[in-house]
Amino acid sequence: MSDKTLVCDVLIVGGGPAGLSVASTLPDDVRTVIVHQDHEIGLPVRTSGACWMQDVERLGIPVEMCKRMNIHDAYSDNEHTRVALGKEIPVILDTPRLYKWLAEQSDHKDRTLLLGTKFLSTQQRDDGLYESRIRARDNSYDCVISKYIVDGSGWHFAVLNALGLVEKPERLAVGIEYEYPLGDNADDRVLIFFGEKVLAGYGWAFATAQGTMRLGVGVIQPDTDKSPRDLIDAVVRDKRYLDRLELKLEGDPIVHSGILPSVAYDDRLVFGNVIRCGDSANFATPTIGEGIRVCIEYGRLLGELLGKAVKTGRHGPLRAYERRCRRKLKRDYKWGFLVNTRAAKYTPEQWDASVRRMRHVGPDAVAATFRGEFSTVKIAKILVTVVRPLIRSRLRRIKSRIGLT
Repeated sequence: MSDKTLVCDVLIVGGGPAGLSVASTLPDDVRTVIVHQDHEIGLPVRTSGACWMQDVERLGIPVEMCKRMNIHDAYSDNEHTRVALGKEIPVILDTPRLYKWLAEQSDHKDRTLLLGTKFLSTQQRDDGLYESRIRARDNSYDCVISKYIVDGSGWHFAVLNALGLVEKPERLAVGIEYEYPLGDNADDRVLIFFGEKVLAGYGWAFATAQGTMRLGVGVIQPDTDKSPRDLIDAVVRDKRYLDRLELKLEGDPIVHSGILPSVAYDDRLVFGNVIRCGDSANFATPTIGEGIRVCIEYGRLLGELLGKAVKTGRHGPLRAYERRCRRKLKRDYKWGFLVNTRAAKYTPEQWDASVRRMRHVGPDAVAATFRGEFSTVKIAKILVTVVRPLIRSRLRRIKSRIGLT
């Protein structure tokens, strides 16, 4: 064994919210190594940071790390609706600060955080341990030997793919954001836009806690061959469209980009001593791709149960992690993926009708759809509020046809 080898109980590949949350709840004395490709936790920005106030409070995230959105607008090519969300309050997280805060939760533990380090490959040895090849930019390490590996590498599925357990997803949500000074834009407004500008996807804009404004678009590939960069540039150049969205852009933007898997939920999360979490486990909600809260919640759960597996040598705690994720997520994500795949095929006219429907669907139903929560009761409410106006419209046409008022 060379002096460039690290030995640990748990190797976590990925320093995003999932991997950091796993480390935060592992027992203090469990030897853990986190391999993270970026030079700094939280930078560059790869996610818009959308979340909900109830989850911020439930997860114990400091409220100063989020920006509350009080105005919610939805636009299509010919429609505009100011969306009511009832008790649900959307917020925008300051993701660099949040990720650093998550990393601090394991600073006191037997944990080594390797930044600017790329995971290359892994193989299981005859003794059951995993020998993973890594490349540190300063050449300080080149191998990690561990009993367990957590794949928190996002859409790369780096560990799972290296072991031939799961192939990288072919269907991806690809997004890009331009961040501008806030200027005269409202500091508590979030908007989404659909239609011709972003077919097979949607666009968004919101204020941030840093006094800036982000404008972004995301599309599903290969459902479309459009480049999100070309789409957002077309939006930026169209002053009439920006005026309609009530957006004013000033200065040169900072560019952010990110990728999420956009595939059906796979409830197999445990492969022997290899476990996936976060985007590698398709935890981002299929409806609007918002997953930080899910990654934190189930990353913490995995850390707690993986700690029990390390201590006892038993596999039962890992099976419990898989069962609890399945029980909570599988139904919602099945319905959410149906919404996702259908919406990716919408025409501009269908988006007009969808934005109109938001005026009639109750706040709870709209919020449930955005959050990707599809209980039987909520599905029934959505169907009733969608079908009722359609029936009324059909009856009005019939009465008009036969001469009744």
